[in-house]
Amino acid sequence: MSYLKFEKSELVNLEYSLSREMIRSNRAGSYASTTIIGCNTRKYHGLLVCPMEKLDGEHHVLLSTIDPTIIQHEKEFNLGIHKYEGDHYQPKGHKYVRDFDATRGSYLVYRVGGVVMSREILLVSEEEQVLIRYELIEAHSPTILRLKPFLAFRNYHQLSRSNLDANTRYTTVRNGIMSRLYQGYPGLYMQFSKEVEFVSVPDWYYNIEYMEEQKRGYPFKEDLYVPGYFEMRIRKGESIIFSAALEEVTPSGLKRKFAGELELRIPKTSYKNCLINAAQQFIVRKDQATEIKAGFPWFGTWGRDTFMALPGLTMTTGDFETAHAVIDTMVKRMKGGLFPNTVIRGKPAFNAVDAPLWFIWALQQFQDYDPGLDVWG
Repeated sequence: MSYLKFEKSELVNLEYSLSREMIRSNRAGSYASTTIIGCNTRKYHGLLVCPMEKLDGEHHVLLSTIDPTIIQHEKEFNLGIHKYEGDHYQPKGHKYVRDFDATRGSYLVYRVGGVVMSREILLVSEEEQVLIRYELIEAHSPTILRLKPFLAFRNYHQLSRSNLDANTRYTTVRNGIMSRLYQGYPGLYMQFSKEVEFVSVPDWYYNIEYMEEQKRGYPFKEDLYVPGYFEMRIRKGESIIFSAALEEVTPSGLKRKFAGELELRIPKTSYKNCLINAAQQFIVRKDQATEIKAGFPWFGTWGRDTFMALPGLTMTTGDFETAHAVIDTMVKRMKGGLFPNTVIRGKPAFNAVDAPLWFIWALQQFQDYDPGLDVWG
């Protein structure tokens, strides 16, 4: 489907490409979101944004982005892109972008002279982990790949500024490092499928701007922390997997895990498949509960919206197991005949008298779809 693919002329046009965003969520409630060229334009953008129940019950941006640099003959070509004051973009990695394809994951192709490299992002379906595959498709000279992670460690409604409280120390783990900027957060494990060299160059990048927040009238400038960079040699035809997760992983299994996650993706080659993919984005499983999120990035689980969406997200896709699990979760949360309409910082609000009516309506939709269906499971 052509609207899921973009060519060079569209990608290098920032007015066009910065207005097109991607988001992928998983069953753990995490998500990854940015623009199609990898330039964040919202404070809600990030490659790994996870719910933090122990902090405040809201999502937090851990890994904001990661800048790749290709090095050949001691010449460096930075493929990242950030917006600064006065419509100044630095570096200008969009100049090297050639193709973007979202048929399965988020697949971006760069060309730097005779070097062609792809970057593909996959959010792991059941865990708080993002995988990025870098593949050197074409190269005629020895090539070095450098990757520079930008860390935020903050609530996704807020913005970070440089400070002395940030813990700039890191722990060496297998093929990578673990960083935890602030107390109370889990560690962020950044690891690779092969041995890499980590060069510690701790620094703050100041006043990165998010244009969509500026349009909305919110604060829009942020300082992001960079602990250093990873460097590795990469051969023509070789692929390297980068993992960012809340737990240490086994590096030797990263390529296998990436391939397995890719197989789980339904190719968005038809309108129906696009709808099925979209439906899967709103189902969250946690603590023996199955919920439906009202929307991304900032909506939580709403009782009214859950029952409105339940038939479309599950019945039409034949996922009755999930339908049963959602109904079971919501019924257990009933109080005085009402369903919680929202849950804010762990506290349910029973303020929607129409939610029980939408519950009955949802049951009716299932019965109309299949009169013999046991909705209660």
